[in-house]
Amino acid sequence: MNTVTSTRFRLAAALSLAVLLSACPTTKPIGGGPYTGGPKSALPPTPPGQVYGTPGQAVRYTSAAFSQVPDWSGQSLKNSLLSFQRGCNQLGNKMQWQAVCQQAKITPLNDQAARLFFENLFTPWQLSDNGSNSGTVTGYYEPVLLGDTHPTAQARFPIYGIPTDFVSVPLSDDNRIRKGQVRVAVTGANQGVISGNGSYSANLNAFPITDRSRSIKGRVVGNQFVPYYTRAEINAGALNGKAPILAYANDAVELFFLHIQGSGRLQTPSGQFVRLGYADKNEYPFKSVATYMAGKGYLPLAQTNMQGIKAWMRQNPSKLAEVLGQNPSYVFFRTTTGAADEGPIGALGAPLTGEYSAAVDKHHVELGAPIFVATTHPLQNKPHNRLIVAQDTGSAIKGGVRVDYYWGYGDAAGEVAGKMKHPGQVWLLLPNGYTPRYQP
Repeated sequence: MNTVTSTRFRLAAALSLAVLLSACPTTKPIGGGPYTGGPKSALPPTPPGQVYGTPGQAVRYTSAAFSQVPDWSGQSLKNSLLSFQRGCNQLGNKMQWQAVCQQAKITPLNDQAARLFFENLFTPWQLSDNGSNSGTVTGYYEPVLLGDTHPTAQARFPIYGIPTDFVSVPLSDDNRIRKGQVRVAVTGANQGVISGNGSYSANLNAFPITDRSRSIKGRVVGNQFVPYYTRAEINAGALNGKAPILAYANDAVELFFLHIQGSGRLQTPSGQFVRLGYADKNEYPFKSVATYMAGKGYLPLAQTNMQGIKAWMRQNPSKLAEVLGQNPSYVFFRTTTGAADEGPIGALGAPLTGEYSAAVDKHHVELGAPIFVATTHPLQNKPHNRLIVAQDTGSAIKGGVRVDYYWGYGDAAGEVAGKMKHPGQVWLLLPNGYTPRYQP
C-alpha cells in the first residue's frame, strides 16, 4: 500500500496548478451566458484504485473516477459550486487550494460550468472505516426558537454568552497524555496557560480530557483551577450573575436542542430575529439523552429521534431536569449577523448552505473540501446523492465515513434532520495531484 505523499510534493503540485490556472483566462465571468470553456489542471487526476492510509487510524482513501460515483452524471452542481465558493475565503488561504479557489470565484454559477470545474480540477477519493465503505449520515439544522431579548412570563430560559469566570487553557500533547498536577496562570479575559509559575493548582485527572482534547475549560476556586460547571449545575442556577444573557427562550426543550445544533435564530414577539452562533463550550463530552431514555425505559429506542424526545419531555415535565442533565456538555453563544439565505458560520469560518453543507470529522476530511454523499432521504425513503461541502464539525462526528448533513433552518429543515440517521458512503474531492492526509 502506498504511503501518504509528502507535504513537499503536495505544495509543489499545487504551485504548478496555480501557475497554469493563472495563465489560462476563463471564457465567461460569473453570471455569463453559455459556458463552453472550462479550466484545465496542470496535473492529471490520480488513476482509480490508488489507496492511501491514515497513520495510526483505520481510515482508508481509494481514488476513483467520476463515473464510479453514484448518479454523478445526473447531478445538478450549481449549488454545490456556490457552497464551495462561500468557503473559499478561508480555504483559499491554504497553498494547495489557492488555484482551485481562484478558479471557483470566476466560474459561472450554472450547471455546465460547475460540472466542468469539478470534473477537470478534482479527483474523487472514496473513504472507508475499518474496511467498510458504509458509514452513518445524520442531519442537523438551524432551529428557530420563540423568545425575547428580555425576561417575560413566557421567555424564562436564559441563553448565555461566555461567562466572566470561564477560562480556556490550551493543552499540550504531553499534558494530555501524562495529566497529573500542573500550575495554571490566568493571562486575560477567559484565557489562561499551563505554566510552572502559575498562581493556581490544577489536577488534570479531574478534567474530561480525551485523546482529541486541545484545551481544558475551568474556573478559579481559591487557589485551585477546577473544571467548569456541567449542564446540570448550570440549569440549577450556577451561572446566576456570572454570564451575559443574550436572550431568553420560551421553551427549555427547544433551548436544549439549540445547544445540540450549536446555532439558531430566536424570534421575538415583534417579529425580529436574534441570530445565535457557537462561541465556546464547557468541554464535557456530549452524551446522548436518547440512549439514556431508552435505557431507563422512557422511550423505545426506535422513537428516540428529535420529534419523539421533544414530545415525551413535554408530556413528562417532572423528568425534564433529570433527562437534560444526563448530557453534561453545555454551549455558550454569541450574537451573529448574516444574510437571510445564509446559514450559521461553521467551523471553517464560512456560512453554511442549506442542503449543501455538512459537518465532518476534520481529522479525516479537510474542512472546505467538497464531499459526495450517497445516502437515503429520511422522508422520501429514496436515494439521496449529492455533492456538498465539508464546512463544519461536531463533537459526536467521528470517523471517515461519518457525515452530519446540514438541512437549513426552521421547522421544515428540523423535521428532516430529526429523522435522518441512515447508512451512507462518502467520496472526498481533492485537487488533482493532492493526496489525502491526516489532519492533526
